[in-house]
Amino acid sequence: MSDMNNKYRFAHTMIRVTDLQQSLDFYTRLLGMRILRQKEYPDGKFTNTFIGYGAEDSDTVIELTYNWNQREPYDKGNGWGHIALEVPDVYATCSALESEGVSIPRPAGPMKHGTRVIAFIEDPDGYKIELLEPLA
Repeated sequence: MSDMNNKYRFAHTMIRVTDLQQSLDFYTRLLGMRILRQKEYPDGKFTNTFIGYGAEDSDTVIELTYNWNQREPYDKGNGWGHIALEVPDVYATCSALESEGVSIPRPAGPMKHGTRVIAFIEDPDGYKIELLEPLA
């Protein structure tokens, strides 16, 4: 099995969104991701959009699932945590996002019990996104 594990790769994580255009604006315009592919499934009444910073066959990406008839916000549950994005300057990124009206429940600063600078922001659906500085 260990030989086979060398071919494993973390491909994507999926989140459900209530307003696809608002989410795409957030992830592409504000966080700099690109739309990699998008497909509508009329029989299932949903759209899947894959977004990310690099090619889907080599980088980990996010799958946004938009269910056409969903009117209520999704229950985030208490087991799922957050998406983490490495950014060159957490303070500057938070400042720019704050000017765009992005919710920042945990402002930029050193990690509790550590020194790495982090922050937490929220996407339009309230999903938590950790911003963190590169490892030294």
